[in-house]
Order: sequence, then structure tokens, then C-alpha cells
Amino acid sequence: MKLLKRVLLLLLIVIGVAIYFNYPKLNIISGYAAKNMASGVYVAHRSAASINQYDNSAPLIEIASTEVNEQEESASSTVYGLMERTAVYRDGLGTVLVNDDYDPEKLTIRPQRNQPPDTIPYPFGQAAPIDTVLPEVDMDQINKAIAMAFSEPETQKTRTLLILYKGHLIAERYIDGFDKDTPILGWSMTKSVLATYFGILEHQGKLEMDWPAPIPEWKDDERKNITLNHLLRMQSGLAWDEDYTGISDVTRMLFLDSDMTQAQRDKKAIAKPTEIWNYSSGTTNLLSGILRQQFRSHQEYLNFPYSTLIDKIGMYSMIMEADIAGNYVGSSYSWASTRDWARFGQLYLDKGNWNGEQLFDSTWVDYITTPTVNSDGTYGAHFWLNAEGKYPDVPKDLFSCNGFEGQHVFMIPSKDLVVVRTGLAEEPFFDINGVLSNIVKAVP
Repeated sequence: MKLLKRVLLLLLIVIGVAIYFNYPKLNIISGYAAKNMASGVYVAHRSAASINQYDNSAPLIEIASTEVNEQEESASSTVYGLMERTAVYRDGLGTVLVNDDYDPEKLTIRPQRNQPPDTIPYPFGQAAPIDTVLPEVDMDQINKAIAMAFSEPETQKTRTLLILYKGHLIAERYIDGFDKDTPILGWSMTKSVLATYFGILEHQGKLEMDWPAPIPEWKDDERKNITLNHLLRMQSGLAWDEDYTGISDVTRMLFLDSDMTQAQRDKKAIAKPTEIWNYSSGTTNLLSGILRQQFRSHQEYLNFPYSTLIDKIGMYSMIMEADIAGNYVGSSYSWASTRDWARFGQLYLDKGNWNGEQLFDSTWVDYITTPTVNSDGTYGAHFWLNAEGKYPDVPKDLFSCNGFEGQHVFMIPSKDLVVVRTGLAEEPFFDINGVLSNIVKAVP
């Protein structure tokens, strides 16, 4: 009997320790599930059942129970009845996880959008793409690449694939439940979009990349030497933990913070600028806060991404989500259809020129594709690179926007190609090199 009591006591201690160390994680799990559900339903217009079955079935997230409140346009999640989190939808600003700081009456302004109809064929306008046969394109090879991308649905989990060649739509494919109009969460592809606003401001003569970051808290310590360039290249030397497996800087920011521009701002320097390369979602949201500082009013800040880029190139499906404080979550939260993500890639392939208008300098593309020191040739300025041949069978001039779970916009200038792939799995489950190499073989 004494032995049994000791075993039971030991078991209770083990359970107690497990709960003590894992209970805070439930906050992140239920927060992720609620945010994903609310955005999936109210931004992407998908069914709650589909999101529960696929998007929220990831390890750990699957233990959350999530319900939608259609009347309040919200979603709430718990883990075994604990740690309830709620995300609410706000027109024009997407969804946000609420906390004690959330006041639905406080943030009433939204981005002003301009979406005029036109008769220009896709991708440069809103009309249907031209049904053109390009004799130099080996469509059998293209079809082989597409088949490869969708060949193992249970492991690859590809949802959409689209290919532009010389500004022509030559192929696209969607799984059931998705089509050309379905908004897809870009996750960290949003970082490349956020960076583009700095390229636009530079083109307008309003800032330069070697300017010191305008952070008053840094002016009297070693952080005063950090420039916009250092931030865009993730080489500021600031501390940051980009770990999604537990409680970390990035998970606290995305699922707990009201003002996501503050997390990286408060970090100390652990190295001098350029000494280390450290990928940081906090840095991108800090840049979103710096972007906001460039405008006299919050309304101007909210309008700027749409008036100068998103609506300008016809990405009418795109929504950039904001935090409780009204800052765009540039690290992670933008939604757009596969066709609209491809428009963004085409803009970069054309070096910032859209229907004859230069939105950013052509030299900006040279800037963002110049490898950053200590990144092993894989990173430029908020864009990913193939400069050192990470994808050995693909041209080295490839650059891309990459996001969690295998969201990609690939641009290959030497082949005049834009390839968009979205899904729920990434390498090694999705063979980027294999799919892209087959596409590349199809064009001269």
C-alpha cells in the first residue's frame, strides 16, 4: 500500500510539473486556432469545417476546440476547456486576437480602397487572361511539373500552383475548395510586401536605406548605429528568438502582444550591425511601426499600402491584417488569391514597372537581391535568394517570397518566370527544386 501511495504521489508530481511548464503554451495553441479560424472564415470565406479539418489539424493545434460566432463575426478556442482565446473580424483590417487592451469602439477607421474595373487582361488587369499558345513553351513538361507538385496530396499538401511566363498565364491548378479567387494566407511572404513599401518611399525621395532607424529609445546606446538597411537585411545585431515550437519572442508577439511593433524595439544588442544574420519577425513588425511614423495620420498609414501598391497593381483580393494598436502585422498576416500573389511577382520581374508606371526604382530589385553578409547567400533584403545554389537545378538568379507551410512566390528573371505555390507543407515534403527544375526545362 505504501508503495502504491508513493507511485501515485510521484505520478501526481510528474503531472503537476507537466502542467506547470505546458500550461502557458495552451494560450498560444488556443490563440493560433482562434486566429486561424476567424481569418479563414471571414477573410478567406471558407467553411469552419474545412479549416478545422485541414488548417487547424497541425500537431498541438489539433487539440484545440474552436467555434465560430457568426453574429459577432468571431471565433473562440479552448484546449480541454482551458485558456479560451477569441479572435474578432474588423472590416478592412482582418482579424485580431482580443485581450484586455481591445476596445471595439477605439479603432473605427479602415483603409480606403480604390478598385476601378478595367478591360486589361490578367495579370496586368482584371479581365480574363489571354488564351495564348506560346510555341516555345513545352506544355508537356509544364504538365509534368504540375503533376509532380500535386502527386502526393497527403504529404505535399499543395493547394494551388500558378505559372506566368513573359507576363502570360500558362498554367494554374487548384485543389477542391480553392479557386482563382480564394485568398491564401501568405505568412512570411508578407515580409516581402512590407519591404516593398520602403522601396516605394525611397523612389518617392522620402527616405534612404542608410538612414538610422528612427527609434528614440536607441539614440543613447549602441543601437543608434542600426540603419533601415540593417533591419531590412535582418542584420541589426538585436536579440530575437524565432522559435515556433514553444513560448518565444515570436509566439509571444503574434499571439499575446497588442502592439507588435514593440517587441523587437525593446531588445538589446547582442552584436554590432552586420556581425550576425538573425531572421526576425519582430524586425519586420518594427519596420511596420517605422513605416507608420512616416505619415501625419493613422489614416494615411492605413491607406498607403493599398494606394501605392496593392490596389495599384490590381491585387484587389489582398487584405493586410492589423494588430490591436492598428499596426499592419507585416511579419505574417496578409491574404491574397494565388493570381494576386502572382501579380506581385510579376511586378518584381518587371523591376517595379506596372503598365508603364514605375512604382519603385529598378535598382530596388538589385538591392533586395544582393546577398546579405552571413546569410550563406540565401537572403537579401526581406527576400530569399538562390545565389549559392540552394536549389541546385534552378537558375541562381531566382529570388522569392517564402512563408510558413510552403507559401512561395518564385521569380526567375533569366527565364521570365513567376511561379506561385501555396499549401500546408514545405521542404522536405514538398520538393521545391524538383518542381521548379521541371518548370524551368519547359522554357527556353
